[in-house]
Amino acid sequence: MKNFKQTITPMMAIVKLRKYCDYQERCHQEVRNKLLELGVYGMDLEEVIIQLIQEGHLNEERYAKSFVRGKFRIKRWGRIRLLHELKRKNISSYCIQSGLEEIDEEDYHQAILYNIEKARSAGHVSDFDIVQYTTRKGFEAELVKSVLKKNSK
Repeated sequence: MKNFKQTITPMMAIVKLRKYCDYQERCHQEVRNKLLELGVYGMDLEEVIIQLIQEGHLNEERYAKSFVRGKFRIKRWGRIRLLHELKRKNISSYCIQSGLEEIDEEDYHQAILYNIEKARSAGHVSDFDIVQYTTRKGFEAELVKSVLKKNSK
């Protein structure tokens, strides 16, 4: 017996996607993928997205800000990693820039220090290894070198 994917009406999709978006901030790409999973295609898909945007359930700038705050605070990612992750989700440059403005410079400096200490506790002793570790977390190499230099005095 074949599995037939049941498609839903655009109205049913809107109800489902309102809950999906209200549970957690979503980007357009995540909503688009969810609609495709539900069997909503073409103009119906676009109309559902437009309605969610108009109702305020879907907002990429708000998503970018939330994403940056969360990943920076919890995972302590640097700007470069955040930028790449948002680009991967097809977020516009304007929204990415708006999201990155959520990072306070002092907090960013503290996150670099935190990652330097974490690198040292993981056994990375040379400055080169520490810079490599922190750049993998998305921090700018020159900025990390500068912080290392200031704190080694």
